[in-house]
Amino acid sequence: MKILVTVKRVSDPEAKLKIKPDGSWIQTEGVKFVVNPFDEIAVEEALRIKEKQTGEVVVVSIGEKVVTEQMRAALAMGADRGIFVNYTGSYDSYDVANILQKVVEQEKPDIIILGKQAVDDDMGAAGFMLAELLGYPQAAFASKVEISDDKKKAKVTREIDGGLEVKEVELPCVITADLRLNTPRYASLPNIMKAKQKPVKEVTVDALGAAVKPRVTVKKLTEPPKRKGGVKVESVQDLVTKLKNEAKVI
Repeated sequence: MKILVTVKRVSDPEAKLKIKPDGSWIQTEGVKFVVNPFDEIAVEEALRIKEKQTGEVVVVSIGEKVVTEQMRAALAMGADRGIFVNYTGSYDSYDVANILQKVVEQEKPDIIILGKQAVDDDMGAAGFMLAELLGYPQAAFASKVEISDDKKKAKVTREIDGGLEVKEVELPCVITADLRLNTPRYASLPNIMKAKQKPVKEVTVDALGAAVKPRVTVKKLTEPPKRKGGVKVESVQDLVTKLKNEAKVI
């Protein structure tokens, strides 16, 4: 069984970020970058499926050369090899799905697992778009994944308001990983060293035959307004008045 997993490079969610003076993006100098947490969960799930079913886990990253650092982190977790799509321009979720479609058509994996969203832009759209482009069944926001004994179907559980929803999809399929799907393992020092020797194939967007034409662009980033200090009110009526006239919540 072959499982393809996406790995995106994002700024550390715990880092204190600053916006560039022109508002074009965040300042990246001195900022720590990590594997997108939801993608890390996706890698862990792929490894668990591999350990039960045997097979191969392939990780794919899109971007500049620096993204291979996060790809190596996934390889250190236990992934077998990587595909690095070298692209330095801007792209949106549809472009990502378009590029991944070409990779899937070449690799022909049984399962594609993505994080449900990236924590930098929070779009959460690439998985849906990829499934549509491929014509594959999809199961989004997975909190549990079970592969059938004949390796032809996946039963996926996801959390919804008021309970759980279980879907069964035929392979090949697209799955997006939610927060409570698993807890990613730590890479051991020996595996970190082994990851340096694992194969990473570099390809270009042109070589894949993918067209990149962003339909969504970030025009400007701004800091959220600073929170004002709290105030005491003399009565319930004063509270209601402030909520209505100042906070605009009623």
